[in-house]
Amino acid sequence: MPRRRTRPLAVSAGVLLALSACSSPGSGGSGGGSGDGIAVLASFYPLQYVAQQVGGDLVQVDTLTPPGAEPHDLELSPAQVDAVGRADLVVYLSEFQASVDDAVDANPPAHVVDAAQDTELHAAEHAEDGEEEHAEDDGHDHGSLDPHFWLDPTRLPAVADDVAAQLAEIDPDHADEFQANAEAFAQRMADLDAEYETGLASCESRTIVTTHEAFSYLAERYDLEQVGISGVDPEGEPSPARLAEVGKVVQDEGVSTIFFETLASPKVAETLADELGVDTAVLDPLEGLTDDTQDYVSVARANLETLRTALSCS
Repeated sequence: MPRRRTRPLAVSAGVLLALSACSSPGSGGSGGGSGDGIAVLASFYPLQYVAQQVGGDLVQVDTLTPPGAEPHDLELSPAQVDAVGRADLVVYLSEFQASVDDAVDANPPAHVVDAAQDTELHAAEHAEDGEEEHAEDDGHDHGSLDPHFWLDPTRLPAVADDVAAQLAEIDPDHADEFQANAEAFAQRMADLDAEYETGLASCESRTIVTTHEAFSYLAERYDLEQVGISGVDPEGEPSPARLAEVGKVVQDEGVSTIFFETLASPKVAETLADELGVDTAVLDPLEGLTDDTQDYVSVARANLETLRTALSCS
């Protein structure tokens, strides 16, 4: 499977527009004073969604990872690095996107939320030898932790509380509104969690075979077993031994579906599924949206229905 190369991304017009109107970091007040609200910069979609839900109309949220782009290997342009320093608030996940870590260190914003401080991250389940060499060769260090915590909706309210606290420091006059929004967000996540609990309670199978190990938090929360063809790096090349191992799991456990993802090549999943005579389906890791009519909750619900079909849930 050929590896995609990611070129540095130009800063979005939205980022420049929002930040050009904003006061200098640490100046207080409502951020911009231009009517655009507090300038918030999120590193990728799930954190953008949290910031939008908590900030509401009082914030202007932009993202460093464009819609439809794979966030793991994001590279930032100099303009984007500068935008990080000029944002009123940056929301990111440390040790997930190295270029964002570097930008925050080199050009610290006035206020920061590091989602890694709001949840306990898992160690990655496994890494193929070939994947480790791949990581060393391409200069992208994904670390030894699995970053995909946002696929367990019960882990997101802690990030929302942190965002609300930072926004309240920036704009104290609206602190109660930010807190109320965070509480409403927590309830929406609790409702979504209940839908998953009910929907996955009674299933003929509880094994999900995925192209890469992005779903360990979801699997842990809802008593599923994840079997990844590759490790946490979506572009890692699985070894022949790993493919054989996964194939044996599919056959021994009667797995009916191999899942591939929206932002990564389906080639390996489709080839393996064809060899084994099973179906394929999309399971979205919610790293970025490919359809602007959707949001975190709608995609999560679509994932639930996909899982229920593949696992024969009653």
